[in-house]
Amino acid sequence: MKTLILGGVRSGKSRLAEGMASETGLPVIYIATATVEDEEMRERIETHRAHRPAHWTVIEEPQQLAGVLREHAAPGCCVLVDCLTLWLTNLLTAQDTTVFEREREALLALLPGLTGQIILVSNETNMGVTPLGELSRRYCDEAGRLHQELAQVCERVVLTVAGLPHPLKGGPL
Repeated sequence: MKTLILGGVRSGKSRLAEGMASETGLPVIYIATATVEDEEMRERIETHRAHRPAHWTVIEEPQQLAGVLREHAAPGCCVLVDCLTLWLTNLLTAQDTTVFEREREALLALLPGLTGQIILVSNETNMGVTPLGELSRRYCDEAGRLHQELAQVCERVVLTVAGLPHPLKGGPL
């Protein structure tokens, strides 16, 4: 089962994903895509670390998500990726301008064939005004395209608002 969980900042999407991963009863591999850029982000990362069970395997990978998924997704395992929009940011701001297209295509090609439980967490950024600035607009455009393509592949899609999950695809939770 592949699940895509979308929501705004502090919407409860990570908490929902972590709860779903725990409920599988399977070994969990948590793929963290965040990078420490400043003190505020360091605090966010520490908050996430504190909430994760100590027995989960954590892999920090800011760019090469498809490779890590290929290596770790398997029957009898739950892989949780948090979060795709931080991964997208890492790709769009990389020194190597070819990395974005290469890694995005690798993920989209790999995902349909993955086995085991896969939970993907991402920020829904496209429910407001069109942002100022070329990079901000590109980020929102690419996030929207990525979410649409992932929603087609995932059996379950959930939008989280104010800590409440709203199933969009795949029936009730």
